[in-house]
Amino acid sequence: MRVWRICRSRFAASAFSGEGARLFSGRWNPVGVRMVYCSSSLALASLEFFVHLDPGVAPDDLVSVAADIPEEAGQIERLNLGTLPSDWRLVDNPALQQLGTDWAASLRSLALLVPSAVVDDEWNVLLNPAHAGFGKILMAEPKPFRFDARMFAR
Repeated sequence: MRVWRICRSRFAASAFSGEGARLFSGRWNPVGVRMVYCSSSLALASLEFFVHLDPGVAPDDLVSVAADIPEEAGQIERLNLGTLPSDWRLVDNPALQQLGTDWAASLRSLALLVPSAVVDDEWNVLLNPAHAGFGKILMAEPKPFRFDARMFAR
């Protein structure tokens, strides 16, 4: 399975470390829990990154980083949408952060497919750096990435 991340070029070397999530909470983790947020396509990764940008500032220092998760690296699990609370799209939802924390601590799978709050019927992928199969993930070289200037036009 191929996954994607977009980040500032200065963070490319640590894009798959999980440190950003550990330092700053996310939808699926509180501060202190390492995980790597990825998307199942470059297009989805771009939208997931875009929603966090200042709409008036087009960044010029972005890279995309792809990674391949070999089948033998560990189980890839898909979250059952029916188990999510009705307010799962809310930012800083403690129920989702606990779900992610429990998943990461269980070490039962390397990757967890979770629904995108940005695009219905699309899936993001959480990677667990503490999982035994994490070292088998093959990261590609970062490539320059840019958003179309029309996305920032007023």
